[in-house]
Amino acid sequence: GAGPLPAPGPWNAVIAGLLAHRSVRRYRPDPVPEGTCETLIAAAQSAATSSNLQAWSVISVTDPALRDALARAAGDQDHVRRCPLFLVWCADLSRHAAIAAEAGRELPALDHLEAFLVAAIDAALAAQNAVVAAESLGLGTVYIGGIRNRPETVARLLDLPPRAAALFGLCVGWPDLAAGGRVRPRLPQGAVHFVNRHGRIPDPALLARHKRAAAAFAAAEGLAEPIWTRRMLDRLGSIAAMHGRHALKASLRRLGFPLR
Repeated sequence: GAGPLPAPGPWNAVIAGLLAHRSVRRYRPDPVPEGTCETLIAAAQSAATSSNLQAWSVISVTDPALRDALARAAGDQDHVRRCPLFLVWCADLSRHAAIAAEAGRELPALDHLEAFLVAAIDAALAAQNAVVAAESLGLGTVYIGGIRNRPETVARLLDLPPRAAALFGLCVGWPDLAAGGRVRPRLPQGAVHFVNRHGRIPDPALLARHKRAAAAFAAAEGLAEPIWTRRMLDRLGSIAAMHGRHALKASLRRLGFPLR
């Protein structure tokens, strides 16, 4: 992201692309080129996966009525309806359960929290590979965490089997360049990177530097948003701000994840 960089190190086009990442919520109506979805999924399948379990799946949603229902379930986010390509990424242990049933085997490890974490991490790694691939092609993306607002509704809409749960959506398309294009500042590295031991409370000077960078970004983008610390406190200081996700554990259990 934008902001002061550490001392110069190795550099190439891949690193430049990663540091240019931004969320894109406004898209041109042009479709993505034929074969784009398959290319992004191939990139996703090349991501690291725990013990090669490949405990994820992804659903591309092309039905406008289904897109609309998912947009409403995710907090009525219109870019879910309008983006050229919309993908829903799932933690998916249903394949493993089905293979075990066919073989007459039991898989008690599937019932534990670790198995769900493995599936969720696998899905996130796969999706981020797809994002990097998409952005290398000039496409824009934004993750849709609102898919977790109503997980059981989403599971019904997508006909997910037991032991599968939608984690997040991903909008993909050509960015509308009129909507702005600056990179949102991130915390200074000193606030997130430590050596050997955790650094505990961030240095106030680092947070002050980030506050100035975030204020400059907001002014340049015409945004009236609070500083990062206030926004973080508002986001995490209210159950209402979770938009239903406070009940996620119960929903996951009903979707086939005991989380022991």
